[in-house]
Amino acid sequence: MGPILVLTDLHYTPDVPTEGPDPDARLAACLAHAAKAVPEAALLVLTGDLANKGDTASYARLKARLLDAHVPVRLMIGNHDHRENFATVFGADMLDDLGFVQGVQDMGDTRVIFLDTLFAPPYDYPASHCGWLCETRMNWLYRQLSDAPGRVVIFLHHPPHDVGFRAMDFLKLRNGAAFHDLIARHGNVAQIICGHIHRTISGTHRGTPFAVFKSPMMQMPLDFHTLNFEAECDDPPAFGIVLLTPEAVLVHSEDVPL
Repeated sequence: MGPILVLTDLHYTPDVPTEGPDPDARLAACLAHAAKAVPEAALLVLTGDLANKGDTASYARLKARLLDAHVPVRLMIGNHDHRENFATVFGADMLDDLGFVQGVQDMGDTRVIFLDTLFAPPYDYPASHCGWLCETRMNWLYRQLSDAPGRVVIFLHHPPHDVGFRAMDFLKLRNGAAFHDLIARHGNVAQIICGHIHRTISGTHRGTPFAVFKSPMMQMPLDFHTLNFEAECDDPPAFGIVLLTPEAVLVHSEDVPL
């Protein structure tokens, strides 16, 4: 089974912004670098915050760029996204039977689960920048874990626990404790993959390994104490690589030269 590429927090805009990097140019650089560095990849997962303001024009611009991807693409949404606008551009079949942008893909004996953690609607900012798994989505996750053929890797936009940054920890998955209670009951989750923070972070929480990847856009500065949600620095963009071997789930991060 080929590697899984991971890009998160694209923050697409309808056109070239007047200030800061162009998300389309950054994604193009990441896709070109990934095609050369990991040509054998089996899947590209975009883990949310696809559009900066959840507008259809930004989604259309992203859709055109993704024609350059050298592997199949799995789209997820985050707190900057708008579920209905996303479905308008990418198609209603991107929603599952419950109306969420989530799904499952079995890769050998590994079940890969893609969760929709968007708190909205209503799109009431800043509260909706936090993540949430409603009872419907928690029950869906329970079913996917229950009949998994083997180990499980879960992708979700919001980290389901603190990662050490005061500002971003306020905007984590609000019911992350319930999420961890649920996966602990099954005992088959080998890895959690998140976005949202714009920084490379790894560790374990309650015994489950997790990884967070940098964005193609601006990054979270190393300031554990700031309460500024918009703090950023222009470190190099990056993407993640997840390798599934019979013995392990291996997680790498690759900076992209500009």
